[in-house]
Amino acid sequence: MRTMKRTRRAALALVLLPWVAVAQPPQGDKDRDARDVERMERVEKRQRLRQVLELSDALELDNAQALKMEETLRKFDERRRPLREQVRDAARILHAAARGDAASLPQVDAAAQRAFEARERIAALDREMYQALAKELPPEKRAKLALTLARSEGKEKLSKWKRNGVVPELPPGVE
Repeated sequence: MRTMKRTRRAALALVLLPWVAVAQPPQGDKDRDARDVERMERVEKRQRLRQVLELSDALELDNAQALKMEETLRKFDERRRPLREQVRDAARILHAAARGDAASLPQVDAAAQRAFEARERIAALDREMYQALAKELPPEKRAKLALTLARSEGKEKLSKWKRNGVVPELPPGVE
């Protein structure tokens, strides 16, 4: 059974690999903003591939179902992208203000408000995405979908914390 899952996962990875392969590092002397945008797109594609593989494995999807799920996830990522950028822009202002940057200090409250509003809209999109993915699934698979989405979000946050040098203390037995 375990070998069959690995084989299915490998086949699915091969099917989805072209979407990730087109996300190569930028070449030449592009400006920093363009490189940041391209880097974020590559990260988003890798995260989506990882999420599709996890969901495909948890829900025992065939390749056609996984591709359909990837398309749905991609559409929601496109809607989520400007909201994440809004959070990042607000965070830049808040970090600058926290370092004492005089130009950023008057913008603190507005930046915090924009970040909270964008995060609320991201949460609403996450609920909408769950409903879109779950609508044709039986209850058992909807439960697996919800658990897998929550687990992958937790892993994403943990890896971000590790990249930033902030590792929370986890209870025993929790990865």
